[in-house]
Amino acid sequence: GGVRDENNNSSTGFFGLLKSYVVKSTSTSSSTPSSSSIVSKYIPNIKKDGAWFEERSKYIPLRLTWNERKSLRLLEAALHVNDYTDKVDTQTFSNKNKRVIQQLKEICAVFSGLAVSCNFEEGKELASDRNFNSYVDFYQSLFEIARRHKIMNPEKMRTEYGKMIYLLEDAMMNDIQELLKFSPVKPIRTVYGTLKDKKAIDMLHDPLIEVATREILAEGKDRYDINKEIKEKEKAIKTLSRKYTSNLISSEQVEMCLYSIGDNHSFLRGTRDTIDRVIHYLISFFHPDKIEEGFSLAIAAGVNGARLTHNHTRQYHYVLQSLTLWREVAHDMFKLWILAEDDLLESGNLYRLTDTGQGLNRIQTAPRISKAMTAIVNKVQARVGGDNWVGSSVVHLGDHNVPNALMFIDKYTQISRILNPIIITLRRIDDLMKNDELKQYIEDKFKTKDRCRKEILVDFFRFAFDGSGADNFFDAGSCIDGRLTSAWHWCSQIDKKSFLSNFSPNWILWF
Repeated sequence: GGVRDENNNSSTGFFGLLKSYVVKSTSTSSSTPSSSSIVSKYIPNIKKDGAWFEERSKYIPLRLTWNERKSLRLLEAALHVNDYTDKVDTQTFSNKNKRVIQQLKEICAVFSGLAVSCNFEEGKELASDRNFNSYVDFYQSLFEIARRHKIMNPEKMRTEYGKMIYLLEDAMMNDIQELLKFSPVKPIRTVYGTLKDKKAIDMLHDPLIEVATREILAEGKDRYDINKEIKEKEKAIKTLSRKYTSNLISSEQVEMCLYSIGDNHSFLRGTRDTIDRVIHYLISFFHPDKIEEGFSLAIAAGVNGARLTHNHTRQYHYVLQSLTLWREVAHDMFKLWILAEDDLLESGNLYRLTDTGQGLNRIQTAPRISKAMTAIVNKVQARVGGDNWVGSSVVHLGDHNVPNALMFIDKYTQISRILNPIIITLRRIDDLMKNDELKQYIEDKFKTKDRCRKEILVDFFRFAFDGSGADNFFDAGSCIDGRLTSAWHWCSQIDKKSFLSNFSPNWILWF
């Protein structure tokens, strides 16, 4: 029921450095006028009815309880000091059996250590007899808690999660399963699964659920309106809690389900809505058929590292379609993440350890997430018109570009980390104009603050979508994966951009 200020996307990292500069956002209607017809085509309004909540809740993980968070800290600490992948993902083994033996030793060491840290006497006994099957519920629950936490908080467990998934992936191998005799993996606990088991699925169709799970935003509102919305939300939560509490589900569990749906809304706002803002900037500042002098989006292969050749109109649509695609991926990220884990942890889905040019990686097919991504691409193509699609629609998965589903998830969760600094910088130009010296500089260099914004945007829309970022056209180019590769490459070149070189260090930190 708390208030989240749009300006404060994060309290850590370089966003924390901006805290002293944060001012209440003003309306951008004067600087970013948009065409509602174009916007609605690429950013459709979603009708949040009962059917939407029911389908959405199937892939919304349940928020962790207090006791689960204590278990999470234990596992995080164990994974933090563990170097599992350094020991097993090497080419030093002369044959497969030796690698399996090493995998088994490391897996048993991790399992034993977790048991000892919880109960020394039982853990000591387990370390000697290796009867892990007696603790199947403990291990399944512990790893499920960490997986659930990571899905809801992509910025957490940035190194620990990869080690855990690869450990579980190996533990699910047939050779290891024959020795372990139990599976450490169980399905993620979701809102839908919880309500269905407790026979409270009707709550997802209750009209009050939209009020009970909505985000309360501070932007453009006074304190009275904010307090009013908070009270409405709290009242809706209490009403639903009383209505659907039964001998099967407690009021705390009902509220936990509502809070979990609210967490998903917050996730969408920090990821999907970030992309929406960039789409607004593109539509507001540029026109597909009209070129303002000095602000053409045209690119040419071989010039400034570009691998594609597009005129202004074609590049405009290419960028818009790429952003729309990213938006749909962000919208379905929880679903894609759960499907990715299903692909990674399927016992019969083997991988091969291969040098992809970026070190040793586990190349593994990802049929579920590949199917889901193909459906998203088809959806976006239908929205923009299949004949108007610019570039390739190839989805790389299970090859040297995107070796497995884990790499796919890791890559697409970075989109908001790429776009947020740009958005923050563009919005802080008004704040910079309050400084007389910076204002004079901006007016001398760019004439107006909108032209200053355009200098940044035109560079991003040209060179973050130019097919660069790899050694050859196949690895980058205009394929679905290559579009994001180019954006990564643009970020690596940010310190060389002309619009940053003469600005203060604070400006550069915003990127």
